Amino acid sequence: MIVTSAVRHAAAGTAAVLFVLSAPAATASSVTSTATASSTASVSSASSLREPTPPARQYLDRARLDRKGTQVQPLPGAPDVPSVSALSWVVADASSGEVLAARNAHRKLPPASTLKALFALTALPGHAPSEQHTVADSELTGIGDGSSLVGVKEGYTYKVSDLWNGVFLSSGNDAVHVLAAMNGGWESMSRQMQEKARSLGALDTHVVSPDGYDAPGQVSSAYDLAVFGRTGLQDPAFTRYCSTAYADFPAGSWSYGIANTNRLLTGADGVARYPGLIGIKNGYTSNAGNTLISAARRGDRTLVVTVMNPQGGGGLAVYEEARELLDWGFEAAGRVQPVGSLLPVPTKDTADAGTRAVSVAREGRAAKAAGQAPRAGAVAAAAPGKDPAHEPAPSGASVGLPLALVGSACAAALALWGRRRRAAHRVG
Repeated sequence: MIVTSAVRHAAAGTAAVLFVLSAPAATASSVTSTATASSTASVSSASSLREPTPPARQYLDRARLDRKGTQVQPLPGAPDVPSVSALSWVVADASSGEVLAARNAHRKLPPASTLKALFALTALPGHAPSEQHTVADSELTGIGDGSSLVGVKEGYTYKVSDLWNGVFLSSGNDAVHVLAAMNGGWESMSRQMQEKARSLGALDTHVVSPDGYDAPGQVSSAYDLAVFGRTGLQDPAFTRYCSTAYADFPAGSWSYGIANTNRLLTGADGVARYPGLIGIKNGYTSNAGNTLISAARRGDRTLVVTVMNPQGGGGLAVYEEARELLDWGFEAAGRVQPVGSLLPVPTKDTADAGTRAVSVAREGRAAKAAGQAPRAGAVAAAAPGKDPAHEPAPSGASVGLPLALVGSACAAALALWGRRRRAAHRVG
């Protein structure tokens, strides 16, 4: 009887200890079960909402645009590429950057005022549109003979937005000189523009005169101009200025109207306006001939077309050739394979860093799935900011503790049984 009572006490004590010890495990098990059920439900839900199959990867030969002549890869039903007289041209999708067709895309030619697109990409972020600036005489020195002007005067105060209207609408080299002075000066602006071009992957461009005025060694290409146009469309301020057809330009106590010299935008001089035209920038010098960056939207598609130095048709041919190429681009969309891309080629350092990151992430996931500890590099990469030396490590104590408590409970029960037995003998 006494033995049975002692064993019962020991069993009760052991059960209590085991219950206390097992409670966290049961709780964890419950949480795990709930998480597993939730995960299963999520997988089931995700399975019912299948993502569309991504399009098959297409091999893109970037070197193709280095070749001379017209480059196009038509699919069945594609329209014929128009025959235009420009020395160089590009038709590209503004969203994806895919080049749909091109001719002598990387031929280096004088850009004329289309270089102002690069100037805007570089200088626009420097000053707010509402900022006011009083023009100094020194800021208007060095403007080339025969330059297009908007009429900036020394001593007059202008808003930055007025100066940008002068750049985009009137192609005013005087406005460019003032804005360049506000952004570090003429030489500094040339260097900044050069760096900007390189960062965009526009490697054909060499900047000497930020306004596009003819200068020895100053060149760009139809490809680079398309890069500048596409990049500009991603900036709301750039897009607003390049698509403005008419504006008032201040002149002290009064103002006068200025019109955009892009005829496809305004419909001036007998050139019909192009439906959906966004604008961008046109240019002309005696050395460069006529040049144009144009962009237009039709439905959910936006195209960028660049045309450099048409050889026939007179001074307005650049607009008509751009019109033909835009029409072709909208009709050919989805019916040609791209022949290139306006996106910059990743550098080796960038590619190596990306490869290392992907490799480390994959190793960490694989080790976790196998129940192994990832290598030190994978831990550091997967959990930056955590010091593995300060993380709690699993210990044998966590396993031995329950056994020690059970043993103690059993020992206490046996001791109680022994005392009661001795007491019973004394009473007997």
